[in-house]
Amino acid sequence: LHLIVHPIFAVRRDAGGALLELAAPSGGDGMAHESWMHVEVDRLVEPEQRATLAAALEQVLADVRAAVGDWPAMARRLDEAIAEYAALPAALPAAQAAESRAFLEWLAQDHLVLLGYRQHDLVVHEGADALRLVGGSGLGVLRESAAERAQVCHSVLPAAARAMARAPLPLLVVTKANTRSTIHRPGYSDYVGVKRYDASGAVCGEHRFLGLFTSSAYAARVAETPLLRGKVEAIALRAGLPVGGHRAKALAHILEAFPRDDLFQISDDELYETALGILALGERQRLRLFLRRDPYDRFVSCLLFVPRESYATELRVRCERILMEALGGTSAEFDVQLGEGALARIHYVIRTTPGAAPAIERRELEARLALAARRWVDQLRDALVDAEGEARGLELFKRWAAALPADYRERVGARAALADVAKLAQLTPEQPLALALYRPLGAEPEVWGLKVYRRGAAVVLSDSLPMLERMGVRVMGEHNHRIPDGEVAISLHDFDLRLPQEGWAAGADAQEVAQRFEEAFAKVFVGAVDNDDFNRLVLRAGLPADEVVVLRAYAAYCKQIGFPFGQGALAGALVAQPRIAAMLMRLFRLRLSPAERDDAAAAAQASAIGAALERVGNLSEDRVLRQLLGLVQTTLRCNFWRTGVGHSGAAGARRSFLAFKFDCARVPGLPEPRPLYEIWVYSTRFEGVHLRGGMVARGGLRWSDRPEDFRTEVLGLMKAQMAKNIVIVPVGSKGGFVLKKAPPASEREAFLKEGVACYQDYLRGLLDLTDNLAGGRTVPPPLVQRHDGDDAYLVVAADKGTASFSDYANAVSAEYGHWLGDAFASGGSVGYDHKGMGITARGAWESVKRAFRERGVDVQNTDFTVAGIGDMSGDVFGNGMLRSRRIRLVAAFDHRHVFVDPDPDCEASYAERERLFRLPRSSWADYRAELVSAGGGVWSRSEKSVPLSPQARAVLGIEAEQATPAELVGAILRAPVDLLYNGGIGTYVKASSETHAEVGDRANDAVRVDGRALRCKVVGEGGNLGFTQRGRIEAALQGNGGAGVAINTDAIDNSAGVDTSDHEVNIKILLDQAVAAGTLTREERNELLLEMADD
Repeated sequence: LHLIVHPIFAVRRDAGGALLELAAPSGGDGMAHESWMHVEVDRLVEPEQRATLAAALEQVLADVRAAVGDWPAMARRLDEAIAEYAALPAALPAAQAAESRAFLEWLAQDHLVLLGYRQHDLVVHEGADALRLVGGSGLGVLRESAAERAQVCHSVLPAAARAMARAPLPLLVVTKANTRSTIHRPGYSDYVGVKRYDASGAVCGEHRFLGLFTSSAYAARVAETPLLRGKVEAIALRAGLPVGGHRAKALAHILEAFPRDDLFQISDDELYETALGILALGERQRLRLFLRRDPYDRFVSCLLFVPRESYATELRVRCERILMEALGGTSAEFDVQLGEGALARIHYVIRTTPGAAPAIERRELEARLALAARRWVDQLRDALVDAEGEARGLELFKRWAAALPADYRERVGARAALADVAKLAQLTPEQPLALALYRPLGAEPEVWGLKVYRRGAAVVLSDSLPMLERMGVRVMGEHNHRIPDGEVAISLHDFDLRLPQEGWAAGADAQEVAQRFEEAFAKVFVGAVDNDDFNRLVLRAGLPADEVVVLRAYAAYCKQIGFPFGQGALAGALVAQPRIAAMLMRLFRLRLSPAERDDAAAAAQASAIGAALERVGNLSEDRVLRQLLGLVQTTLRCNFWRTGVGHSGAAGARRSFLAFKFDCARVPGLPEPRPLYEIWVYSTRFEGVHLRGGMVARGGLRWSDRPEDFRTEVLGLMKAQMAKNIVIVPVGSKGGFVLKKAPPASEREAFLKEGVACYQDYLRGLLDLTDNLAGGRTVPPPLVQRHDGDDAYLVVAADKGTASFSDYANAVSAEYGHWLGDAFASGGSVGYDHKGMGITARGAWESVKRAFRERGVDVQNTDFTVAGIGDMSGDVFGNGMLRSRRIRLVAAFDHRHVFVDPDPDCEASYAERERLFRLPRSSWADYRAELVSAGGGVWSRSEKSVPLSPQARAVLGIEAEQATPAELVGAILRAPVDLLYNGGIGTYVKASSETHAEVGDRANDAVRVDGRALRCKVVGEGGNLGFTQRGRIEAALQGNGGAGVAINTDAIDNSAGVDTSDHEVNIKILLDQAVAAGTLTREERNELLLEMADD
């Protein structure tokens, strides 16, 4: 139904009914008023549909005309019935007669809309009681049809009605008819049967009134309604409740609110049982069903009480379906009453076929309804109490029942939610993640589900999908829910997965698969394990996530030593050969596990792997797997099983990093020169390496910015360190680490914090594999198997990026109880401050002075021009540029800025450099502009182009008027100056015969120059690796316009810093013996150490 309009018009029609005139009701003087209706419904395409609708409307209008036209006659018949009941035979109870007459009078007072009337005689027809229609008595909708008028009509009474028809009591029958009303409202019509009696008081027939109780009939108080008032009074008296008491009032309310139609029809006994049952129910949160079958077997009245908060349309429909099925219903009506109490009442009238309704087992039916009416939260409550006990179960219920959202309840059964609630309860701010891999009931073997529970931040689908796919599963679908928990929310993501069984490790069962998968995914999700194809080994090879990390760490080392296959190829080979991957890990355990070490079994396992490799058909896979086998076999120590702080070996979690010590002489494919030993440290946050040229070796640790090839960088430094350390006893060593997940360098504090944390873990990795000395004897590290001899000498120093980290290093030394104490890392707060002493620059300056002296120049008293690499905040550059007041620094650069001062004033520029040096942090941008000579300036290296003044072009010896920052840096390196002083980081000069790739410093490829292009006279190498060795030779032979450049090597020029660090370490070792003997306190040792600085 789309629209209904009900106007009234004034009309004029001819004798045949044809419309002649139409006017508004107010303007149609003398014209009849007609009620018109305009109705719009869905389009009816078929003609038969339109015809059916038209016929139905015509029938309704015919019924309306009949009811309205016969209404006066029906009212008279009601008055006649009232009159009859004023003079009933004396054999009938006078009280009932009076009450029945009062009821009929009440009906006549606009409490019943009369729709139809018939009179019947009660006769015996063909041996059975029957009602015979009194001809011509039909009125309204019960008018006789032509067929009925043409013959005598008998209605044989069904068995259920015969006894009631002959029984003199009750005098009236008030019930519902079998047909719906087509007038007024579409409910079933009300049937009022007024029995007729002969002179002896026997029933001889009936007056049958068909109508609808009016709204005032339903609104009337029960105590004022004939037939009902005596019934409810009798019930109250029978209940015996104290008048005015709470329960008496409650009973009165129950009777007042009782369905009015049922109240007319119900027997006193049925009403008593039902009312007392409702009263006993009270406010209890439980379901109750009360049934009443119609005496004529046409319907069953069902009063269903359910907890109010449980009521919903879905529940009403579900219960109706159950009642229809159980009672053999053909149709149903309902009415819902939602008051302020704890219960909702649903009144169903289930229509049945007389004689066909099944027997009713009320308790069984009530139990079925109770099960259907139990809310999801009720089921959850019972399930939690069953599983956890009442106290814990109710605690969990109160916390989580209301939090679980509607979409979750639609998908997940209450009992299935037990596992989710248990996981949710595990989540804390400290442990915000939980997982559950499960097999859905009835699913195919390959179909699994993964639930991810995360407290706080939501699970980002674009992040989690690659993680799952790289573990070798396919994601077929996903459902997510947000569950509030106080001020935070929990994300529950349920992934539909497909885990191909052919991808499982041989012999793995579902429980093992689930446990390993959950553990691995959790670690990948929180970033404790890298997200890459190595994770497929969890399923393919049956390896725990921690063991997969071992193989990943070996693969990362392969990259650093120049193995020609990438990480993807290494992972692919292991995944393609999962059995060999598992064999490699077993060999790893047999060689290095404290609990499983078995050298004979390890040898046998290595032979078995070799035999398996013979059967690998792919050459690339064979090469990869043999490389990994070689690394496992040349691993001397590993910290995989280390736990506890420092060297305590206490129980606890394993390290978040792995450290491997290699026998470099045996490592396959290792670039030359080969160190004696090498420690490789791997973490998801950083990677680090430490190379040692001998058993007693020392050198600095660098914070590298070359993640792709930092080992190549460190190897070059170690080679230089070997030369530097000629002046001391220990041979050279060098270490370096790179960050993998660092914050942007622009976030300086966060960047530095991460750098320090990774630096300390890197050192922990080194010390995890290093022996200690105690009481003159070697103490191996706990939970580490050794395939080499005693090795306790590990001394480190500062380098690029770690100049201020010595205290951090010595804190780690103290944590491990390392025998060297704060001699472990030279410098720091209790050591020689190289920057404060300027020792490295002082040593380099001696080389500069000597080179100029050989050319007849005294740089301490004669002005000379300098181009520099570095800035004044650095140790080597800053101290170096303060070694002489006669320096004319015409140009310099670092990684941030380019500085040009074509004609500097020696004293003014010296003072400004000194000012910058004293600042806590400085850059060339801090140089005061007014002190820069004409044509000079400071430019950021991020500029697109730099304008060059005639003065700048002259001092740099170039002609271009514009240059990029990279071109300008190259010009500074080639500038015709007296001294090129390197106090920075990077390799800037190579030989013309070398490629940039051979240099291995990508960051400076754009600015690097050849040695023969240098036009300086002298080079001072305060920094390391500023020149390649071949670049030095070329500069010395061909630079300076062919005259050659005076240059030593970095190993000579900056060896003073090395010597000072070695002295510090040795002095501390010596003095610590006195401290241990009690002849010197720690404070006295520190004071003595500082007093010796000038020595």
